[in-house]
Amino acid sequence: MLKRLFDLGFALCALLVSAPALVGVALWVKFDSRGPVLFRQQRVGLQGRLFMIYKFRTMQVDASGAGSQITVGADPRITRSGTFLRRYKLDELPQFVNVLAGDMSVVGPRPEVPRYVAMYPSDARQLILSVRPGITDLASVAYRDESALLAGAENPEAFYIQVIMPAKLRHGLLYVQKRSLWFDVLIIWRTVSAIFSRGSP
Repeated sequence: MLKRLFDLGFALCALLVSAPALVGVALWVKFDSRGPVLFRQQRVGLQGRLFMIYKFRTMQVDASGAGSQITVGADPRITRSGTFLRRYKLDELPQFVNVLAGDMSVVGPRPEVPRYVAMYPSDARQLILSVRPGITDLASVAYRDESALLAGAENPEAFYIQVIMPAKLRHGLLYVQKRSLWFDVLIIWRTVSAIFSRGSP
């Protein structure tokens, strides 16, 4: 209950504080390329329930059907605005609406698409899906340059499935075991520090 109250309060404050930025980003996305402002995709949430995750669109229209579900390096499907939004994680801001709706938490294992969740070992899948997925988690900090790592792989999707996804699962399981309000605050702090450090020379 305390975590849910924290999520609601944090999400409301984040949306209110970032309201001008949300409007600005929405206009930028709209005028930068053809298509909707928001990108919606089905993800697996608490207890395996499917939900639609919201992000600012950072790819060309129909890009999800034109290639892999993972983003590799300087992916040509990414729009001009999308490059900036992804770098500073601004495309994730609409997920605070997912938090208010109860589909997500501010902190928790990042939600995956059904195809990848089906590859989880059964015991890990049960534990990961026992908590609400989050906007950020330990794996988001550890793999903030995930697309660059994938760009260096001979087979990016195989590398994701065999190397990165198991590592993310380990981070997720650690979170489930150690979760607490203070742990959430620590992860939020690490996330913010990681985002701003990317702008440093």
